[in-house]
This record gives sequence, C-alpha cells and structure tokens, in this order.
Amino acid sequence: MADHAFAGIKIRNLYKIFGSSEAAHVDAVKNGLSKAELNDRFGHVLGLKDINIEMPSGSIQVIMGLSGSGKSTLIRHINRLIDPTAGEVLVDGVDVVKMAEADLREFRRHQTAMVFQKFALLPHRNVLDNTLYGLEVQGLDRPKSVDIAMRWIERVGLKGFEEKYPNQLSGGMQQRVGLARALSNDAPVLLMDEAYSALDPLIRMDMQTVLLDLQKEIKKTVVFITHDLDEALRLGDQIAILRDGEVIQQGSSQDIVMRPADDYIANFVKEVNRGRVIQVDAVMTPVRPGRIANGATVRGETKIEDVLKIFARGDVQDIVVVDPRGNPVGEVNLARVASAMVSAH
Repeated sequence: MADHAFAGIKIRNLYKIFGSSEAAHVDAVKNGLSKAELNDRFGHVLGLKDINIEMPSGSIQVIMGLSGSGKSTLIRHINRLIDPTAGEVLVDGVDVVKMAEADLREFRRHQTAMVFQKFALLPHRNVLDNTLYGLEVQGLDRPKSVDIAMRWIERVGLKGFEEKYPNQLSGGMQQRVGLARALSNDAPVLLMDEAYSALDPLIRMDMQTVLLDLQKEIKKTVVFITHDLDEALRLGDQIAILRDGEVIQQGSSQDIVMRPADDYIANFVKEVNRGRVIQVDAVMTPVRPGRIANGATVRGETKIEDVLKIFARGDVQDIVVVDPRGNPVGEVNLARVASAMVSAH
C-alpha cells in the first residue's frame, strides 16, 4: 500500500454516548448536559465529549488519562471497533465513520494494525505463524509471508525464537511478537492500546526503546494509549490528556510539563523528572550580539539534564545554544538550567 505510506489522523467534534438511544441525547450534551446528569436522568453514559485532535503522519500521538477517562474508547473509534454518536474520524483524508462495510474491512486489513495489552497471541501458533497471521488474512502466499515475518521477527530481537510457542515466552517477548505481527502488515497506522501496561518496569522501558528505535525508520502514525505519565513523556511527539471523556490539554511533553493547563495536570506532572523532558531551547536567553560559539555548545533539542552534566565539570560558566549549522541562537547559565529543573507548582 505504498500510496498510503503516510496517513495523518484528524478527529473532529467526536461524541460517544453509551445507551439504548444515544443519538437522542447528543444535542443535550452539546448544549451543556453533564456526564452525571446524562446518567442520572436518562441512564446513558457519556464516553467522549467533543474530541478534536490532529495527529500528524509519521508521529507518535499519546492519549493519556486515568482509568475511565475515555482513552480506550477513543482509540477504538480510529478503526471503528466503536461507532461514534457524532463526529468525524479522518484517516488520510477519508472519514472512517462513513465507510461501507466492505471498505471498512479493507481499511482494517491494510491501513491499521493493533497491538494489545494482553498480547492477543494465538496459543496454538508459534512465533512465526503468529507474526504472519495478518498477511495470511490478506491472502499473501506463504513464502512471501514467511520472508516478511522473519524480517520483523529479527528486527524486534526474536531471531532464533520463531519456532517457540507463546507459553514458552516471557511477557516482554510475547509483546515483541505482537509488535512484529502488527508491523508485518505494513499498515501506516499503528494503534497501541496500553500495549506495555502488563510488563514489568524494566521490560517496559526496553519495549519503549524498541518502539522509538523502530519509529525512526518506519515513521508510522502511532496512536499510543497509556495511563503512565513517564511513558507518555518518553514516547509522545504529541500528548493529549483526557479526563471524563474530554481533552483537558494537548501539546508536546514540554508544553505539558512547563505549562500545565490546570491543577489536575499540574498534579500529574509535579513528580516528573523535568531534566529528561525540557529542552535547552525552551529556557535559553537570546544570544548576546557578536557572541561566537567558541566554548561549550549544545543543540537546541538537548535535554537540560545533559546540559547540567556539562556544567558539573566545573570549568564552564555559560553554554551557547546553536542551530544545526552551528550558528549561535541562544545561551544558558547554570542558574537558569537549575531553575528549570524545579516545578513552579
């Protein structure tokens, strides 16, 4: 599907009400009927309310929130496992909501792949046959399927395990199989619903690294659901935080940490290691006229944690921030970097 190699996603005015007559209540919700009132008066549950998110192609969009915030409901709208009550879900410019059954089947087969929290591997199939399952469904012949699957098995670090069965693998290895299976489909959109939540912390970090390393090359549009803020900040090019079915804040990890939209989010981010999130270009001051980058220099995207390490050597007073061509664009001193490490909240 080379013509669909890059698929951006736009979610517009999306509402989801769960109940027997959901469409009858959407206007009331649009006019201010609250989640509690909808439940008390009509016995319906408000799942999503006026969701508007643009996910650029080739980026990792994290949807974050606590249990019950609506994040898993939202990701299931992208491949229309759930039908919305109102709104649009545009993938590569096409509204998934309006697709006929046959088109939707094709879309799910070729345009999206999903990685699940509980791995969802077929226990009677070995690693190889689990990995090529999607290609089999697509009708690809066996030799070609095996060739593609083996390539991805190697890429996720499972070479030599292709004959093993799921019950012979650790949780982390099972999730690698799930990832290899999703990537074998070569779908431009990768949906990951709490994909790493069941893993131990060290294995989870390992899998995050696998995803980040692969993404540099494959440039999929990844929608990643998590309730873990550290995971969201590490993985997300963009993050949307949900509460009670509404988007409370959207932005980069820097935006979320440095400019929390309200107390709820400020509370979320107060324990974060800011040095790993904030880039030096967010805290630099304008470069002084005539300043030459002849001492210590860093690129604008350098994390302030790494800038602190340079100051820790003790022989540097200030550091010049340079653009990719090496031209000075700003400067920082130790006091400025240290203050950025401490939350204002």
